[in-house]
Order: sequence, then C-alpha cells, then structure tokens
Amino acid sequence: MEKITHESDFWKDNEKAQSILREITSIKKSNERWEKLSKDLEEVQVLDELSLEDDTLKPEREKELEKLEGEIKDFEFSTILSGEDDPKNALLTIHSGAGGTESQDWAQMLLRMYLRWIERKGFKGDVIDLQAGEEAGIKSATVEVKGEYAFGFLKAESGVHRLVRISPFDANKRRHTSFASVFIYPEIEDNLTVEIKEDDLRVDTFRASGHGGQHVNKTSSAVRITHLPSGIVVQCQSERSQFQNKENAMKVLKSRLYQLYKEKEEEKLAEMEKKKKKIEWGSQIRSYVFHPYILVKDHRTGMETG
Repeated sequence: MEKITHESDFWKDNEKAQSILREITSIKKSNERWEKLSKDLEEVQVLDELSLEDDTLKPEREKELEKLEGEIKDFEFSTILSGEDDPKNALLTIHSGAGGTESQDWAQMLLRMYLRWIERKGFKGDVIDLQAGEEAGIKSATVEVKGEYAFGFLKAESGVHRLVRISPFDANKRRHTSFASVFIYPEIEDNLTVEIKEDDLRVDTFRASGHGGQHVNKTSSAVRITHLPSGIVVQCQSERSQFQNKENAMKVLKSRLYQLYKEKEEEKLAEMEKKKKKIEWGSQIRSYVFHPYILVKDHRTGMETG
C-alpha cells in the first residue's frame, strides 16, 4: 500500500488519500503490537524455564504471564473491532438522572470509574467539560479519550447505569436507587477538506440578465456549475469576466459542499443520539447493587459478578 502513496496522483483525491494513510498507520500499529507480543512471549518462556531451576523467579514469572495474557486479550479484542469508527478517539459523556444529589453523586462515581479505567488502559483522558452538582457530585461531564480503538473499546458503555445502595445523604439510612446515563461518541475529524474533481462538474455559460452594463448582457460571461454527484447547482453573473464568475461560482460550490459534508457528519451523530434512552427505571443496561448484596449485572448479556 505504501507504494501507492508515492504515485504522482496520490493526493488528487484528498479524502481517499487520507483514508489510505489511516489504514497504513493502523496496519503498522497492529504489526508492531504483534511483534511486541511475540517478543514478550519469548521472554516469558525463557523466564518459565529459568524458574524450574530457581523458585525465587516463580512470582515474577506469574506476574509477567498475567500481564501477557491481558495484552493478548486486548489484541484479540481489537481485531474484532472492525467498525468504521472503532479506531477513533472517543468522547465520553455522563449525565445524572432524576433524583438530585443521589444521582449527581452516582454520576461522579461513574466519572471516577471511567477515568481510572482510561488510565489503566494506557489511554489519555481529558475532562473538557464538567458541571458540578448543587450539593455534591456532578450534573454532567464530558471526557475526551485519546488512544487506539478508544471508541471501539468504550462504545458498549452507552446507556443508562443504575445504582442501588444505602444513601450516605439519608439520615434514616434507607436504600435508594439512582440513575445516570453514559454515551460514547466517536471523535469526528474537523479538518474536512473539499476536493472537487473536474469530471464531476458540468459548466454552462450563458448571457447575464439584469443590470450590469452592456458588456455583461451581450456576452456569455455568466457561469452555471452543476456538481453531478450531489446535484448542487450554483451560478454567478455579477462580473464582466467569465473567468471571475467561474472562480466565484467555485467558491460558492466549495462552501455548499463543505456544509453538505458537515451535515452528513452531524446526521451520523444524530443517528447515534436516537439510540439514547430515558434515564429511568426499565431502560438501564447495567445495575450496580451495593445493598442488600453486592452485584454488578449487565442486563444485555445477563453477565453477573459479585
């Protein structure tokens, strides 16, 4: 694939070129991870052989073996993540549900939990927005998560999270149920560039109408450009020169196409927003129960731990 990047017309289609470069980078990173895992496996095997003769090396062998198993599981999981947005960075948002201080405290607990997970995964997490609760906790928070396959790893966390516990804010020590929503967005690139192929354009010239002087009205200086793939039509007839009118029309077309591309990105996010559920009973994806027993249950898979 790298041979393609050296071709003279590689950057003719900027969007395609960027896509190819991202794919090359992704393949390189996968190869590097595979080579590192192979090297680590060899080192663990050597350590295993040495520990047969020296018992003091067994704790280190167990530690390194456990670490390697975790890295292999992560690598296997990343190979499953084949979605278009999976390799991207992620935006993690948390919103407290109804219930005031109880839900706001639960939202802050979730924020701490995810920040610790992000750190353990080797990702970088930056809290870019935080709205504090009135008495305790938070009303909402947004975290930018940077790392390879950050969105792929986190996307399954989207949904309503339920907490059952004895409330620390209730003087009577009663059991309370709190809700908070979590939603994961892929980080959309904001460096959209508009590349227009000549083959995608139909350019028509015609005589300008209306005011503009004798020369403007008598010559075919007006320009109409049709962008065939999108169906967008723009025209300009304000200048005396056909060249100037075409240049101005192209500016308008680029602006229209840029807006179209941005709207498509926004539609993708809006489609993801539809998947959100109300922050209330019956719509939770996971429950965290601290009383009368300790249990974490994922309602989608039925997986329980406690």
